[in-house]
Amino acid sequence: MVTAVRHLGPNWYAAVMGTAAVATAGAGLPLHVPGLRTICAAVWTLSLLLLLTLLAARVLHWTHHRDQARAHLLDAAMAPFYGCLAMALLAVGGGAVVVGRDWIGTGAAVALDAVLFCAGTVVGLAAAVAVPYLMAVRHRPEPAQATPVWLLPLVAPMVSAALGPLLVPHLPPGQARETLLLACVAMFGLSLFATLLMLPLVFARLVTGGPLPLALAPSLFLVLGPLGQSTTAVGIFGDVAPGVVPPPYSEGFGMLAVLYGVPVMGFALLWLGLATAHVLRARRHGMGFAMTWWAFTFPVGTCVTGAAALARHTGLAVYEGLAVGLYAVLVAAWAVTSFHTVRGLLTGTLLAAPRTAAMAPLPAPVAAATPNRPLLEVPATTPGAPRPATARTTSDAVR
Repeated sequence: MVTAVRHLGPNWYAAVMGTAAVATAGAGLPLHVPGLRTICAAVWTLSLLLLLTLLAARVLHWTHHRDQARAHLLDAAMAPFYGCLAMALLAVGGGAVVVGRDWIGTGAAVALDAVLFCAGTVVGLAAAVAVPYLMAVRHRPEPAQATPVWLLPLVAPMVSAALGPLLVPHLPPGQARETLLLACVAMFGLSLFATLLMLPLVFARLVTGGPLPLALAPSLFLVLGPLGQSTTAVGIFGDVAPGVVPPPYSEGFGMLAVLYGVPVMGFALLWLGLATAHVLRARRHGMGFAMTWWAFTFPVGTCVTGAAALARHTGLAVYEGLAVGLYAVLVAAWAVTSFHTVRGLLTGTLLAAPRTAAMAPLPAPVAAATPNRPLLEVPATTPGAPRPATARTTSDAVR
């Protein structure tokens, strides 16, 4: 077991995020389907078990393979995935209040969410500062290496912003409720402006540098995360604000849910079309399964909850239909990705030592040659061994 987790990176928390998204998004759909909520509760329970299992495995990883864990943190390809740890904690905690309470009770759900929200928020804020700092002073990535993965640590505070208001009604009226709500608004702004700074780098790399390597093509769906999650956040602000903040600010939050959410959801649909086109192209050119496929789940789930929030605040059936349609895409993507992940675990391919570096900034062949490798896993190098000319290794990043 100890040996098996040597190459287990923080990217694996994406599986927890995607599973929790299926449960939370399904429970919030603007329609009633008999048995759907029970299924969502079962899926949330699965996400909780996955989180506990991964936390235990990562403790073993840090205890017995500290060299590899440090290499992950100091590598530009892997370090952004520490944002996934925060988002996994937050997603499972939020799911406890949304749907998990049906099985564990409201009191236990609120207590669990409070613990996971605090832990996830601290980790998320730390990652939002530490990862860009390491990129600037240690990683020194080239502009041609920009990928949507760079957004991950910056999106984590937005997840806190969207899920924190779920705890507001369970706090004492007055200062406590207003403080938490406005803290979530502050994290919304933090994440939004940081994303607006980073996203142009990703888009410029895509337009001027050509398509991403085949195995990284699904990561384009990660851009949907801050778009859908921010739309979800302003919608929840509008739901919670009345009675928590005084007028006219409470009415202002309701207006923001529509005035912000509608145009951002429009851009999200544009990006969804662009990302889908790139993935279909990559599939035609031989893209196989990689852990990047989990990017098809959580980001799409945020668009489901964002569309559902717009449906609540506008009353338009078109947003109800959009939420249902995107949820069908989410469930299909989760089912396919889960199947391939389980198969990769059973065969041992996903936890095996990678044969090539995955931070290849230029053409597709390097990433495409090992489609079953863990997402952006970085190999240990042998002293004196030649390095691929187009790949960036951990040793290069440390330098």
